Amino acid sequence: MAINRKIQTLDEFTIQQMRNFPKATGELSGLLRDIGLAAKRVHVEVNKAGLVDILGDAGTMNVQGEEVKKLDIFANNQFMGVLRHGISCAGIGSEEMDDIVVFDDDISNQSKYVCLFDPLDGSSNIDVNVSIGTIFSVFRRVSELGKPAKSEDFLQQGNKQVAAGYVIYGSSTMLVYATRRGVNGFTLDQAIGEFTLSHPDIVCPDSGKIYSVNHGNYFQYDEPVKKYITACQQKTKTTGGPYTQRYIGSMVADVHRNLIKGGIFMYPGTTDKPKGKLRLLYECNPFAFIVEKAGGKATDGNQRILDIQPTEVHQRTPFFIGSRLMMEELESMA
Repeated sequence: MAINRKIQTLDEFTIQQMRNFPKATGELSGLLRDIGLAAKRVHVEVNKAGLVDILGDAGTMNVQGEEVKKLDIFANNQFMGVLRHGISCAGIGSEEMDDIVVFDDDISNQSKYVCLFDPLDGSSNIDVNVSIGTIFSVFRRVSELGKPAKSEDFLQQGNKQVAAGYVIYGSSTMLVYATRRGVNGFTLDQAIGEFTLSHPDIVCPDSGKIYSVNHGNYFQYDEPVKKYITACQQKTKTTGGPYTQRYIGSMVADVHRNLIKGGIFMYPGTTDKPKGKLRLLYECNPFAFIVEKAGGKATDGNQRILDIQPTEVHQRTPFFIGSRLMMEELESMA
């Protein structure tokens, strides 16, 4: 059987990247491969969800006051299990858990990194077969190595991330991750059971034709946001608009599309929820890191997302992210 040597797997890619840094320990590469393994396990269950008893609500509420889906629990357990049994992670924070979990054992205490994740973003769409995803973020510990990780390891500004990424379970399953060297995408090749490099060196277009926002909340948004939404429906200086509105309701899918094609995603605060709905640590920081590394921008409407100092693990924030010129258009409305 002929082997296509042009195909590069996630493992091969991370090892090749490590060779560019002779002093690298390989710990971050191992952590990314662990995340890829957990993602493949979730992919299997997502693809057979309609055939087994994994659809529907689990009958509990998470710390956010949201109904927990059965697949939420499965995904959370997979990522926590893989990272706990690896050697590259000292602890995790998850949207589905009340507090951080520290892996207090001799090997984990020597690990340099902690990981935060939303195990299944967009899970309200599971039952109707709409794309969903996993979001993750990796920080280098600030606490002393050799001892258990502490809360300050998790409550760092987003600009301190060493890696961030997401997995989208759609028509194909794709893992996208960013480091300070750039953004790369890997598509799961089911024939060999490996993520393979399909989107090298992703760059977000400076502008696009798509804006993503929940129009149902329009009258609860601040005036500058309303003004920009109106401008999106008219001729604009940047692209000659009007723009096309696309809103899936699964942020992984919405931001992924805009990252590839160009566009802007908005989840503003409302009069009912002025702090917004999205979680800073599990959703906004990772995507802000990815999109900025690809050339885009991300803010809370007032400041750069990556400069926000978190004070709690489930902190929420308004969120605006997308192509550079479209974000600048939005900022001009203030």
